[in-house]
Amino acid sequence: MADHIKIRPAKGNWTVRAGGAVLGESSNALELTEGDYPPVIYFPRADIAMAFLEPSDTTSTCPHKGVASYYSIAAKSGLIKDAVWSYEDPHDGVAAIKDHLAFYPSKVAVEEV
Repeated sequence: MADHIKIRPAKGNWTVRAGGAVLGESSNALELTEGDYPPVIYFPRADIAMAFLEPSDTTSTCPHKGVASYYSIAAKSGLIKDAVWSYEDPHDGVAAIKDHLAFYPSKVAVEEV
């Protein structure tokens, strides 16, 4: 793992909401910190209502984590495009985030409860 990336269990219980609906709650989330960026909470897929997520054609590549796949959220108010990302096959050093999802806080509410 790159020295500037740290993954640890996220303390407490976390929730993610979009369009007025709770998409998931978890006491098993992970917190990833990378350099000077704000921490990112990664939720286990098992704790997210996957029926609200639609796979997107969007991808991006991080030299430290791998290729990210994106999802849009089918909310009551409409589609929230590319609001979620996941590393389906992350690099070995960040393997802990496999089967986890992260959400853009500018598009959804990610909160510790």
